[in-house]
Amino acid sequence: MAIERGKSLEVGQHHTVTIEKVAHGGHFVARFDGHVIFVRHAIPGETVEVKITGVAKNFVRADAVKIITASPERVLPPCQFAAPDLCGGCDFQHISALYQRLLKAEVIKEQFKRLAKMEVQVVVEEVGLPTHWRTRSIASSNENGRLGFYASRTHDVVPVDDCMILVEEIKFPELAKKTWPPRSRVEISISGQAERTVAIASTDRGSKSRITEGPKVAHEVIEGRKLDVSQNSFWQSHSLAPSVLTQAVLEFVQKDDHVLDLYGGVGLFTAAVLDRIGSYGTVELIESSRAATQDAQRNFAGNSQVRIYTGDVDLQLKNISAADLVILDPPREGAGKSALRQVVIYRPRSVVYVACDPASLARDTAYLSELGYKLSALRAFDLFPMTHHVECVAHFEPSQKVPNEVS
Repeated sequence: MAIERGKSLEVGQHHTVTIEKVAHGGHFVARFDGHVIFVRHAIPGETVEVKITGVAKNFVRADAVKIITASPERVLPPCQFAAPDLCGGCDFQHISALYQRLLKAEVIKEQFKRLAKMEVQVVVEEVGLPTHWRTRSIASSNENGRLGFYASRTHDVVPVDDCMILVEEIKFPELAKKTWPPRSRVEISISGQAERTVAIASTDRGSKSRITEGPKVAHEVIEGRKLDVSQNSFWQSHSLAPSVLTQAVLEFVQKDDHVLDLYGGVGLFTAAVLDRIGSYGTVELIESSRAATQDAQRNFAGNSQVRIYTGDVDLQLKNISAADLVILDPPREGAGKSALRQVVIYRPRSVVYVACDPASLARDTAYLSELGYKLSALRAFDLFPMTHHVECVAHFEPSQKVPNEVS
């Protein structure tokens, strides 16, 4: 039976609610007068006063602006800018580090139950310290040239003098003291070889950045191999992520494997698996970003074991004839059924899926199940501490029954 709603809620109103549970996306669920409210800056079990910040057809958004009954897991945020109406980057700073991981595990389990129709057990593994872990960031300047970050769900820049999650080697306070071109996007990164790069672009959609400091191509080292990483190529943002994720993937690599590295970027996983597959193994890397595949071409120049394709995974998979192991590291929206349908045609022994969004992973797990592949292992890593984001590595293997559409 549908819940009968009372009066409609409006932006700016204040109400007292009890927080029920965590939701996907960094919000917490509360209810008021028949309305579902997604609340930021809260914790399950708390009684809080909320300010309505947005109203949609089926739900309402709000910020917790006064804590009436606090959770024992509530802590003082290490950053003064992690608060309602301020920086929108870190939505979990008010929660103890251990409880952050427990909440993320709950989100993963809920998404799998809802989208994949399966119960999973998972522990979100701690990776390093909860602050000073991020090596890549996009800041913005306001109309006065002050550097900062957007407030949640706005284009309002909140100037900051430091960022607690950036690695100290970036020296953000030094950058914050400068006056920047007004209303600019400022891309900041530092490599494992201590190469800091700063690039500026306008905030207009599609605007290309220009480097104002540092090299156009930085360098990372994976399994003893030095990789080129251009300023506009993707690289994992947590300083420990490359080693953590490659070790998780390597558990499923065997000697002489024919490996597909899908959404392979500059070749992080390709570099990691080469020693394991030996001289008779091969890797075929597919990536849509031309900048990244140009990096990859340099990274594996002269290595006949590696073939690189530039283009959409769906289209380029038609050039592939076989695979023993498929590694996928898709963007946040996931791989999708079309790509996965082509992957299973090869009947690989293993599919290893690296995911930064548990909802996309759960949806694609359901697709793989329909296509004859079962989830055999699931790990989660806290590679985005102080935020709601979490990274997963899932392993799939053939189920006994092969569906007609891929047999």
